[in-house]
Amino acid sequence: MNVRQVSGAIVAGGLLLGAGLGLVPASAAPGGGGCQLDGSASFTPNGPGTADTFGYGFSGALSGCGSTVSGAATSGTIGAGQVVTESVPLTVTNPDGTTTTTQGTARYQEPLATGTSNVPGASCASGETSGTSVTSWNDGTVDVISYTTQSAGAVVQLQGTVVPSVTLQLVPGSQSVAGSSAPSTYTISTTSTAIPVGNGAQGVLTFQVADPTQCTTASGVSDAAISGFVGIGSTS
Repeated sequence: MNVRQVSGAIVAGGLLLGAGLGLVPASAAPGGGGCQLDGSASFTPNGPGTADTFGYGFSGALSGCGSTVSGAATSGTIGAGQVVTESVPLTVTNPDGTTTTTQGTARYQEPLATGTSNVPGASCASGETSGTSVTSWNDGTVDVISYTTQSAGAVVQLQGTVVPSVTLQLVPGSQSVAGSSAPSTYTISTTSTAIPVGNGAQGVLTFQVADPTQCTTASGVSDAAISGFVGIGSTS
């Protein structure tokens, strides 16, 4: 069996999945490098299988990064569809009706990436995905990347762009102070100057799926291990 699909694309048998995880500045000066990515993807509410649509999140570590772009970071983390804890103002309503605001924490959900099938009833065969990933570099900067992937034959194409920001939704009841209220949304913004807003993104990775027979089920693939090299550099 040679099954292809995407979160990038899963190729059962060879099990290749290409995802929007590499960063290639389209407007930077010629040159660049890359990073090693190791991580995992989880699919929800279902993965690629007999359903025509699916959702997923992923997280991973970027290591051994090298680049000819001045000031580029050397490692980082990347993910989409993750739940993160953030420092936010929390408001407590007192018995007398007044309110008190204090700094605390709450959890926020990143948008899940989504996928659709190009083959009705067989979303492992060929398809497309779209999502927004957040890369946190070891120099303290962040890149938010809006990306799409498409699988055709044995090749998965990725196109992406560094965007200004992504908005996360509050996880109800996750506030660190019981009975308090927190902002309903939290915004993560791009802050990297080495890979700024408007730059491009691309990458191809291998995903290892433990049970390819999940592609024949409605629940689909549940998770996959990620490894591979992602490019960082100029496209011109």
